[in-house]
This record gives sequence, C-alpha cells and structure tokens, in this order.
Amino acid sequence: MPNTEAMTQRVEHTTVMDRLAIDDLVTGYAIAVDDGDWTAYRALFVPEGHVDYRSAGGIAGGVTDVADWLAEMMRRFPVRQHLIVNRRIGIELRDGGAPGDTATVQADYLNPMHLAGPQDAPPATGAGVHPGAAADPRPGVPADLHREHAGAITGASAAPNYTCAGRYAFAARRATEGWRLSEVVVHEKWRQLVPARD
Repeated sequence: MPNTEAMTQRVEHTTVMDRLAIDDLVTGYAIAVDDGDWTAYRALFVPEGHVDYRSAGGIAGGVTDVADWLAEMMRRFPVRQHLIVNRRIGIELRDGGAPGDTATVQADYLNPMHLAGPQDAPPATGAGVHPGAAADPRPGVPADLHREHAGAITGASAAPNYTCAGRYAFAARRATEGWRLSEVVVHEKWRQLVPARD
C-alpha cells in the first residue's frame, strides 16, 4: 500500500514552496516597476505574457510593448513606491490534490509617487530615470496631471504628490525557469493629486 502520509507531506511541501515562489514573483514585479528595471520586468513574464493597465490610464498589450511604454511614461515619476498587499494566492490542483501549473493572485496595491515638474532637479540615481526627462510631456500621462503640476514643484522636494490604489489580478504559470507571470490586469479604484502650491 502506498504511504499516504508521506505523499501528503510531499504535496504540502510542494504547495508551500509554490506559494512562496509566486509571492516572490509578485514582489519582484513591484521592485522592477519601482526601480525602473525593465529587463527584470520582462524576465518575470512568459514570452506571450499580456498586461492591461487601461483602468489606470495606461495601455494593454504584450509584455515587450508595455515594458517599452512604461520605460517612457515612468520617467515622469522619478520617485515611486509600489506596495502590493492582501495577496490571495490560488493554485490550480491536479487530481489527487497535488499543485498544478497555473495560479492566480488577487492583491491590493497602494502606489505613492512623485510626479515631477519642469523645475524638479533630475534624481542622482534610479534605473530608467534620465536627466531632463521630467520636463518632457510623455504619452500615457493624463493631461490634467501636466496642467496641475507643471512648474509647481521645487527640486528640493521628492515627497509623494500623486497616489493611486486599486487591485491587481495576476495570472502565473509554471515554466522551465520557475513560476512566471502570464497576465497582469490593473483595476484602479482611486487616485489623489496633492494640489500644487503657489
């Protein structure tokens, strides 16, 4: 007779390890976006991965196109801190209860950022941020943000002046290299702009 206790322990161990790997994948996503590391961002996805940021005023498309768009658009936000919390991980189960090869993650996010104006000094460090980028209007940034903040922020301040929050829907798949994202969909719930000072 099979040793059902040993089999159960193996399944439980595999499930725990998968959950940790998927959780780390989501953390890696947040860090890549905040650091502007678009090579790392692309590496988190399967080649045919799809991203949808339309509810937050962004675009939808393949991971390569979206990463290129982010590299340009995020230059307007030289300071950003992605907090992804309340993560609910669901792993597909095979017959017998063993973890399968696909998973979903529902998670809330809070994203305080600094929207740069033309008077902001270029940041000294930060991957993906280039001198002078803050003064350039970029596609994908709502026009009201340009109007409200243009010229209103001093270079001495890097405090958040723009915050958005909502919920992520991640889909992940087990690949040769480990767990990878197959889809990311953002559902923005609210955003807040700090009024510009005179």
